[in-house]
Amino acid sequence: MQLLEMSMVMIAGRSRDIGLEMEAIVERPTWAPKGVRLDQPSMARVYDYLLGGSHNSAADRHVAGQMLEAMPDVADAARGNRAFLRRAVRFLVNAGVRQFLDLGAGIPTAGNVHEIAQGLAPDACVVYVDVDPVAVAHSRVLLAGNDRAVAVQADVQEPDRIFASRQVGRLLDLEAPVGLLMVAILHAIPDSDDPAGLVGRYRDTVAAGSYLAISHPATDSRAEEVAKLQTISRRLPTEEVTPRSHERISTFFAGFELVDPGLVWVPQWHPDTDDEPNPQPERSTIYGGVGRKP
Repeated sequence: MQLLEMSMVMIAGRSRDIGLEMEAIVERPTWAPKGVRLDQPSMARVYDYLLGGSHNSAADRHVAGQMLEAMPDVADAARGNRAFLRRAVRFLVNAGVRQFLDLGAGIPTAGNVHEIAQGLAPDACVVYVDVDPVAVAHSRVLLAGNDRAVAVQADVQEPDRIFASRQVGRLLDLEAPVGLLMVAILHAIPDSDDPAGLVGRYRDTVAAGSYLAISHPATDSRAEEVAKLQTISRRLPTEEVTPRSHERISTFFAGFELVDPGLVWVPQWHPDTDDEPNPQPERSTIYGGVGRKP
């Protein structure tokens, strides 16, 4: 009798395990690669949610909800940052740049770098780099059939590995100008990891005539709300937001000559001619600028 009961318990337990496995299979969305922890929030997926994307989990939406509570217009700031990226890419294409390295590219959404660049210059090449496997997997699906754009899974703090990768070697000519895009990524590099030094390693690798585009959350506006966002980011498993001052962010352009209008609030950087004037650009809480390597 005891043996029978033990067998029944084992069968029931195995059935429960199979049920949980099946539930996990059913619940795992098609965009999430196997092994990705959907119960742990990712800043790339939080950003995707704020931009109105669908590649995010309940954990990501929970963090985004906390951010929206701390700063109700944080989604507007995210969209403003994305708009800066689009304008910067257009500017670089018009300046003659035909190859781009998008560092910390995130999850693809409307107005991707390759769409903008190749829409203006079909021969433009783009390498997307991100450490998040969801971002890279979705990018690769989006780029299927595009032989001038590729996604690389790598940590932006490993420039030597990135430049040595087969994908970069195939698409980018480091003897010609490159558009380095560090849009909303340097805030994820703590001061202890020397973000200015990291930018310098990229600068020293690319040719003269290359450009650097940076956007970065600031401490110079809405300091209390920005501090709340930083506190929330500390709950993420791998990424804490480190906002910085205008003076500190300016140091990241060492070795580059800032183009007009310099490092400004992102709505002020080359706004579209049909945009209405923004009476409070500082509410974006994000600085943006573009520099050229002489």
